[in-house]
Amino acid sequence: MKMCIACGMPMTAIADYPLLDMSKNYCKHCAHKDGRMKTFDEKWHEVTLQYAQNHNVDNAVAKQTAYIILKKLPAWERKD
Repeated sequence: MKMCIACGMPMTAIADYPLLDMSKNYCKHCAHKDGRMKTFDEKWHEVTLQYAQNHNVDNAVAKQTAYIILKKLPAWERKD
């Protein structure tokens, strides 16, 4: 089973892939309609909004938490 490199979602069915393309390493939620992967800033914004709403926390806390979560994933981790 693949995990999305951009959000960590398990990709267990072909429907989880952008444009049903199982060669992609990211899920349909991390892709634009044309199949390109969203940028870090786009995902950061989306995850911030979802986290604030789902956990009923202040936007600043959600933004910081989303950053920490995303930076641990393969697509966004720093390569020093």
